[in-house]
Amino acid sequence: MTLGELGEFALIGRITAGLGASGPVVLGVGDDCAVLRLAGDLAVSTDTMVENVHFRTDWSSAEDVGRKAVAACVADAEAMGAAPIGLVVSLAAPATTPTEWADGFAAGVRSECAAAGVQLVGGDTTSAAQIVITATVLADLAGQPAVTRAGARAGQVLAVVGRLGWAAAGVAVLGRGFRSPRAVVLAHRVPEVPYGQGRVAAEAGASAMIDVSDGLLADLAHIARASGVVLDVDTGAFEIAEPQKAVAAAIGGGDPLLFQLTGGDDHALVAAFDASSVPAGWRVIGRVLAGEPDVLVDGAPWAGAATGWRHFAK
Repeated sequence: MTLGELGEFALIGRITAGLGASGPVVLGVGDDCAVLRLAGDLAVSTDTMVENVHFRTDWSSAEDVGRKAVAACVADAEAMGAAPIGLVVSLAAPATTPTEWADGFAAGVRSECAAAGVQLVGGDTTSAAQIVITATVLADLAGQPAVTRAGARAGQVLAVVGRLGWAAAGVAVLGRGFRSPRAVVLAHRVPEVPYGQGRVAAEAGASAMIDVSDGLLADLAHIARASGVVLDVDTGAFEIAEPQKAVAAAIGGGDPLLFQLTGGDDHALVAAFDASSVPAGWRVIGRVLAGEPDVLVDGAPWAGAATGWRHFAK
C-alpha cells in the first residue's frame, strides 16, 4: 500500500496512535494545537530535512531518517541550555511512498523522542514531489537565562562534548559506494546528540554555546561574531578515531583532522567556560582571546578551502 492509497487521516492515525498527554504536555495530539505548561521562557527552533540534500533513502532507512530529524532539531534546544518538552513534526512525501516507509519513519521519530526526553505533540502531513521533513522543538528554560552565542569572553576556554567528524567520514565513505567502517556510516545516518549536556553546561556557567551542525570551525565563527572575540582552536587537544583515520587513508591519504574541524551533522555541543567551570565529560579544545572576531587554528588563520557546510553555496 502507498500513502496515496492509505490517505492523510489514516496516515496521521498510524503515526500518532497511542500518544497522550503527560508531564508538561497538557493537551497532546488530536486537536488544532497542543498545549504545554512551562516553568520559564519558551525556546523554539525549527529544522528541515530534504531528501537528497540531508539524507538519501538508499543510504538511510526510514527509521534512521525519523531519528535524525528529531536529533538535529532537539540539539538546537540543547545548545540554548533548555529542556526539550514538545516536538512537532511535519512530513511531506510523494503519494507513491510505501506505507512501510512512513511506519518506519514514525518508529524512528518515537525512538529518538524517547532518547531525547521529548514528547511528540503534533505535526502535519502533505503530498510533495520528494520527502521533506520539518521538525520544531519547544523547550523550557525553567526560569534560567538562555545560553546564546553572544557571551564568550576573553580569558575563557572552549570545550566540547559529543563526537566530531564521524558523520562527515560516513558521507565520504557512502559517496564512494562503500558501507564501512560501519561506525562512521551509522554516525551519518543517526547522530549521537549528547542529550542533557546543554542543561549541564548552563548550570556550570557556560557563557556561550552552539551545536556543531555545519562544521566546528564554521559554527565557532558564529560565536566569534556574536561575542566579538577571537576563538583559537588547539589541534593538539583532538583525538582522531581509528575509523576516521581509515577513511582518510582510503580516500587518498588526506588529513583525518579535517573531518573534525569541518565536518557537520554530529551535533556535538561546544561552549565557552571559565577554566575552572568545565563540566565533567567535556573536553577543552581551545581558548577565547580578545580581538576582532575570528577563528584561529593553532594560533593562525585557517588555510583550508572550507570551514563547513553552506546551503546555497556554489
